[in-house]
Amino acid sequence: MSNSCFHCGLEVTNHNRIQANINQSSHDFCCAGCASVCQTIYQSGLGAFYQQQTSSILPAVDLEYPLEFYDAPAFQQPFLEVADEGEKIITLISDTIHCAACVWLIEKSIGSLSGVNWVRASLTDKRIRISWQEGDIQLSDIMQRLADLGYSAMPYEQNIAEKIANKSNKAMLYKIGFAAFTMMNLLWISIAMYTGASDGKYYHYFQWLGFALATPTLFYSGLGFLTNAYNGLKNGVMNMDVPISIGALTTYFYSVYVLLGFSAKGEVYFDTVVNFIFVILIGRYLESSAKKSSISASSSLQQLQPKVALVIKADEEIITPISAIGINDRVLIKPGERIPVDGRVVFGTSESDESLLTGESKPIAKGVGDEVFAGSVNGQGALEILVEKTLKQSVLGKIVSLVENTQHNKSSIVCSIDKIIPYFVAITLLLATATFIYWYPQDFDLALLSATSVLIITCPCAFGLATPMSIAVASGVAIKDKILIKNSDAFEVLDQVDWVVFDKTGTLTLGEFEITQIESDRTDFIQIMASIEKRSEHPLAKAIVAQNNDKFLSISEFISIPGQGVSATIEDQIYKVGRLSFVNDDHQVDQQMLDKSKQIEREGASCIWCSSPQGVLGFVALSDQIKADAKMVVKQLQALGKQVSILSGDSQAVTEKVANYLNIKHIVAQALPVDKANYIKQLQEKQCVLMIGDGVNDAPALVQADTSMAIGSGSDVSVNHSDVVLLKSTLSPIITMFNLAKRTNRGIKQNIVFALMYNALMVPLAMMAMITPLFAAIAMPISSLIVIGNAARLRNK
Repeated sequence: MSNSCFHCGLEVTNHNRIQANINQSSHDFCCAGCASVCQTIYQSGLGAFYQQQTSSILPAVDLEYPLEFYDAPAFQQPFLEVADEGEKIITLISDTIHCAACVWLIEKSIGSLSGVNWVRASLTDKRIRISWQEGDIQLSDIMQRLADLGYSAMPYEQNIAEKIANKSNKAMLYKIGFAAFTMMNLLWISIAMYTGASDGKYYHYFQWLGFALATPTLFYSGLGFLTNAYNGLKNGVMNMDVPISIGALTTYFYSVYVLLGFSAKGEVYFDTVVNFIFVILIGRYLESSAKKSSISASSSLQQLQPKVALVIKADEEIITPISAIGINDRVLIKPGERIPVDGRVVFGTSESDESLLTGESKPIAKGVGDEVFAGSVNGQGALEILVEKTLKQSVLGKIVSLVENTQHNKSSIVCSIDKIIPYFVAITLLLATATFIYWYPQDFDLALLSATSVLIITCPCAFGLATPMSIAVASGVAIKDKILIKNSDAFEVLDQVDWVVFDKTGTLTLGEFEITQIESDRTDFIQIMASIEKRSEHPLAKAIVAQNNDKFLSISEFISIPGQGVSATIEDQIYKVGRLSFVNDDHQVDQQMLDKSKQIEREGASCIWCSSPQGVLGFVALSDQIKADAKMVVKQLQALGKQVSILSGDSQAVTEKVANYLNIKHIVAQALPVDKANYIKQLQEKQCVLMIGDGVNDAPALVQADTSMAIGSGSDVSVNHSDVVLLKSTLSPIITMFNLAKRTNRGIKQNIVFALMYNALMVPLAMMAMITPLFAAIAMPISSLIVIGNAARLRNK
């Protein structure tokens, strides 16, 4: 038996072997998809394709650089993202991605390479995001496979991306211009022939003139369609250019057949070939322009980062590109300039407008020791900063990355449609063949034109754009409202949510605690607590650290137990800070102190205890404020029919006080991280749940929920485990997201219904010979533009 797939040539083993009868012979395939595509090719009369696979009829795609360049650290460094140990992630851009079938082919072929973790290709912005294990495969292997598929790709960088896009648009405009020139001249010839010249002595001369104009148009202006169709078939996928190319080539070669005198009654259709190539090129160009204008969120964000900065070296100010600035470089920022990198002020005082990152319009005072962030605007003072983060590690860089990655995280609808499209194209070929067979006995010319119309009129691109286009536009709308969409499934799930669960501290409340009372006999009580809490991320810890006026003590063996507290060793003594149940190791607690803490908690404050091996040292009382818009947001959620509950690790009394103020009936207090996840799991038995939180202890619940939101000012852990990140400290964006999700899903459904209706109406008309190839060439791109236009309506408030 053969050890390779009859269709794609990949290895066939006992585990993946599929056998199918092709042309009355049994052949081996590596998967059911290859077997199905092969059967379709033979049923369509294209079996000769397999005899021609070894020779390249069309030019191959060459790599931009030698293979070894792609594996060099110096080449990868500006573009690479390092995730877990050994995992590398890169974003590529390819201007040869033009339909949903291209996306399917890239993901299937690259994803099958050993060492590749995952691949996500995007039709909307022509980017390919790839994760691989460094020790198992090299970037050069991936780039070579892409080139073999016919996709030229480069590492994504904004200026490179713009250059590639401009180069591609310029090349397409040249092709459109040439096709327009030949079309206008052929129209004059066609008019002459239709008005009497067909009986004159120059009739044959006009036919040869049509051939002279149509040939360069097909093989220059239409070369992109032919190349993409060939590469698609070579790699076992039916892309949209397959039926277009078959229609164009069939019409062209039939006209050549008539021109050479092999048919006495036939007509030439060189004008038809030129006309629909011109119209489809116009459609592709308008489609590309519409996509570019609809998806501009990440690009506009990147424009907020300066391209150069003044780096101070040996008392000189040197203009340096941002990409060349390293950690620990000193950068001078003049009044009114946009801050280029994340760092810490080492000289000067000023104010910083960080509204881009936080949504807070009030300028924030900056002095020596304070952090500043890329993308924010410096005030009236000059600052010198010490760079602490590289370009990709900066807060702005992470925001841009989150926005871009949204378009690569596919929803379940997109994945389903991507799988359907190759079969959709195969069915188109079968319908065109059936149309030709039906009309052939009556009129060969009519059969040819009708089959060509079927090939051209069908539009899987409308299906392919229906969901990703809406999601991309919605993500752009969200970022303008300071909302980052990390997982595009959130749009689909939010529309089904009927229970909203809030964390309390830092989510419903400001999380800006102040110590209102200290109960302890130790003079170094706050110093001990602050020295330990300095390493904690909990909002309560910051208030305790801020209260300390002494030097911090040296600590070791710091341990954090989420939902309970922290412990550390100071001068060989183990101290604990947190809940009373956590810090108290069976010691007697002063009853008067215990009664005071209970009274304080009944009034809505939180008590944090501290103990040593000798016993409980005392507690501090901290108070928090409820966010100004929390009550309004909860009321609006309840008006939308959502159930609302509070899930907090804080005490029952404090949680109840907040719940009563916000009119929330369902509360769970003193919940550990595992308790929060279990509560969400219980709700999910009957409800679709949204979890909103900001702390490390919220991460299990955020992951467990059907969809989740994190407050951007919260911990990195909660942000990393959420589907949506709210950059504003307010809660009103939650309502914005619900409304946007509803409109996005409505737009997706409208686009899919339109695509179905379009194909259901147009394909039968083409099969009935009621549509000409030229009309089909006009209607097909218009259907894609309608889908894009409908998605763009999401930008309207």
